[in-house]
Amino acid sequence: MKSIINISDIEQQASPSPVPDNLKDKYEGATMGFIGSQIGAQKLGYNITVVPSGKRAFPFHNHYANEEMFFILEGEGEVRMGTEQHPIKKGDFIASPAGTGVEHAHQIINTSDAELKYLAVSTKISPELAEYPDSGKFGVLAENFRFVGNAKDSLDYWEGN
Repeated sequence: MKSIINISDIEQQASPSPVPDNLKDKYEGATMGFIGSQIGAQKLGYNITVVPSGKRAFPFHNHYANEEMFFILEGEGEVRMGTEQHPIKKGDFIASPAGTGVEHAHQIINTSDAELKYLAVSTKISPELAEYPDSGKFGVLAENFRFVGNAKDSLDYWEGN
């Protein structure tokens, strides 16, 4: 496995999974090019994310375990960080430390008329718990396991025993 890849050789693919019809106006068309696995990275994940005009790649969310960093390669838009929104443009670095609650949540939105392209780098701590403040959902992610739920549907600890 080689430890070098050129950005022009990174294959983009639909991100992160098929978008339901009712959300296509916000998310359809975003792609990701996975780099880390191609160059042998073990403790960090890397990808190039491309977001069409007026779209976003992911819902507003925060991570309990993993820290992320984004570097804007092309275009401009805004980033939601907690309860604030900030303009972003080519050359900007964005830190998104791990933490609980809406104050650690983030989302990159392309508000321009051109594509927004960024490098995303994250730690790869597993298992991971992510919260989605806009919908009240949470996700548990580990190796080959993914569960997305809603806290209001939680079972009692002793149920079924």
